[in-house]
Formats: sequence, structure tokens, C-alpha cells
Amino acid sequence: MTTDAESTVVSTRVDLAVQGVRTETPVRRTKGAGPSDDGHLVVGGAAATLPLNPESPYTVRDGRVFDGTRDLGLSVEPVARPRFYELSTEDGVPYHRIALLHGRDVLASTVVQTCIRYVEDQRCRFCTIEESLRAGSTVAAKTPAQLAEVAEAAVRLDGVRQLVLTTGTTAGPDRGARHLVRCVRAVLRAVPGLPIQVQIEPPGDLGVLTELRQAGATSIGIHVESLDDAVRARWMPGKSTVPLSEYWEAWDESVRVFGRNRVSTYLLVGLGEDPDELVAGAAELVDHGVYPFVVPMRPMAGTLARADGVQPPPAPLVRDVTERVAALLRAAGMTGADQQAGCAACGACGALSAAGA
Repeated sequence: MTTDAESTVVSTRVDLAVQGVRTETPVRRTKGAGPSDDGHLVVGGAAATLPLNPESPYTVRDGRVFDGTRDLGLSVEPVARPRFYELSTEDGVPYHRIALLHGRDVLASTVVQTCIRYVEDQRCRFCTIEESLRAGSTVAAKTPAQLAEVAEAAVRLDGVRQLVLTTGTTAGPDRGARHLVRCVRAVLRAVPGLPIQVQIEPPGDLGVLTELRQAGATSIGIHVESLDDAVRARWMPGKSTVPLSEYWEAWDESVRVFGRNRVSTYLLVGLGEDPDELVAGAAELVDHGVYPFVVPMRPMAGTLARADGVQPPPAPLVRDVTERVAALLRAAGMTGADQQAGCAACGACGALSAAGA
């Protein structure tokens, strides 16, 4: 049961996640894989990645969040630009083109910045994975040695505590997972004990899940975004060709290999899915030991969704779904923090952690 004060915090965090805030931040993400376009802040002592929206009703003054003239009772400070951003590899590649700081202590990299789904009639409508490559802000494929070098510097110079490695889907039967095996091994040779989450589509060969765990990955994200096939076909036409049965097989095998609550998936609010069905799907995931990371869909610049004028979901809807899913997770004794690495462990893109999950 949440108290009135906790419910107010959740409501405010949801509003900020949907409507963003008027401020500037030294660390931000404007393009890339996934659904988040945001500036990186610490709000009320917790990491938060919020849209930097000049039309938001919320603003930052003197280290506080205001709605007009009303102080919302939340402290806020921007995440400082990390020192490792100033470094480059011996062959001249800036570290920030290899991996980025997310939140205040998460290092993240899309190890392959291209995706076989990234063509007009196949592309996920919320994703801009190849736009950062076209803008010259990253490199197409990161080597294990590069990732190890950057991770060591980020831990040593900036206190990074976890690493997230994701990948665009490749044409091979493993869909890119085996390159992540090599990357995890290299990083852990350089930074023993660093918690690492890997993020992949369901691999054709489920044996690679054991390879990822044996390489040293702490947790795994297999992101479905929606459990409604009609929604999947509309929003993720290429990705939806992977049947949900393959996702369930991969989730169950991942739970067997990594353990309960070391497996997560994104569920996006705002794709048109019935909220009761979304929550019912989240409940089934929880029963299987999978953490459903519920976040609002935020149409980034450069996405097909933004081009079509799609708006973020209403804050009351996001709050309702968030609170109901958080209650399921609390009842199951599952928290994002227990995953040690990954989106759920960070929690900055949503409000589940503010709701006690």
C-alpha cells in the first residue's frame, strides 16, 4: 500500500516523465535505440531521465522543480558531464562515441548501431537507432577492446556502477547476441565484478543465453514493448514477425539461466493497448519471474511516431498503469534494484522505482 505522500511523488514523477521539464543539462540523449529522448538529472535524490521540453509547465529554479510559482517539493540537479567524455582511444575515437553515461552512474552502449529492422516498412516507430550514426555521434560497431577501455575509464574516473550493452538486430541466427558474449568477457577482464545487463531480441538459438551468463552478464533484457499482436504489427512491423511464443520461450529460459527477477522487458504505455490488458500481461510476466519495466512512449525527434504527430500518453493513464504494475511487483517481492544492472535497475526512464518497485 502506498501512502498519500508516496502517491504524490509517483504522480509528480509521472507528470515529469510525460511532460518533461524546462531546463538544460550537460548530459542528454537525443537519438538512438529505444523510446527515450531526455536530459539526465537527479530528482528527489533519484536518477531521472526527462524530456527537455521548452513547453513543459515544469521548470527548474535554484535546484528545485516548480509548476509555475509552486514549489513541488523535489530537489533537482543535473548530472555532470563525465570526465571520460574528454578521452579518446589510441586510434582517435572519442570515448563518448563508444558509450554514454545514462542517469548518474550507468554506462550504456549500443554495440552494433545498425538494425535489419531499420527500413521504412519494418522500423519500430519509436526508435532512432541509426540516426545517431548518421549524425556522426557514434560508430557503427564497437569492438570488445573499445568497450573494455571505456568501461575501465568510466568506473575509475566517474564512479560508474553498472553497464548496459544493447545491439541492433543482426541478420545472423543469434540476432547479435554472440558479439555481446565477446564484449562482456572483454569488459570484465578490464573491470572485474562490474554488473552488466545485455539486451537482445529472442535469439534463434536459446543456448546463447547460457553463453551470455557464463561470460559474466548479470541480467538480461528481452524487450517486447507490447504483448498485443495488433499493436506490435502497427508499431513494430519488423520486430512483430518474431512471434510472442518465441519471447515467452526466451524469457523462461533466461529466468532459468539468470534467475528470477534478473530478466526484464519494456512495456510501453501509449501504443494504444488496452490498459487492463497491459496490466494483465505484466502480471503474467511477473508470474514467470520477468520484470515488466513500464514507461511512457515518448516520440523522439526523428521517429516515425513524431513525424506522424503522435503525442505522449496522458499522465493519468501512465500513473494508473505504473501504480498497478508496481503493486504486482511489490507483492512478488521484485524490485528493479535487485537486478543490479539494466533499465529496471536504473529506473530513471519511468516511475516504478518511485512506486516502490
